[in-house]
Amino acid sequence: MKIRHAVTIVFAVVCACGLGSQLSGIPSVDPRRVEITAKRFSFDPGVVTLKKGEPVVLVLKSNDVPHGIRVRELGLDVKVSKGGSAEARFTPNQVGDFVGHCSVFCGAGHGSMSIAFHVVN
Repeated sequence: MKIRHAVTIVFAVVCACGLGSQLSGIPSVDPRRVEITAKRFSFDPGVVTLKKGEPVVLVLKSNDVPHGIRVRELGLDVKVSKGGSAEARFTPNQVGDFVGHCSVFCGAGHGSMSIAFHVVN
């Protein structure tokens, strides 16, 4: 009888935990994955559209030299080494157009290396 009672309690707890997350009103949203490749002296893609409030995992890749992306208004700052990849998680909380720049000196064209982020509702 004790085992049956314990199984009932465990089942009730498991159900309550699952139902509790559904009733909390907070949707469980998997972050959107955005992959960007940096190369001398551009980003591909050069323009990224995001939704306000939607979590993002930005994956920055580089095959040639170290690079980075910094967008102060979005709280984004990620650096990647040659041949590597790096991830940054963030959630855009304002609508608008934001320009990011390479944040790691990568050669003569470094100053013109930029990427645009469009954040929409």
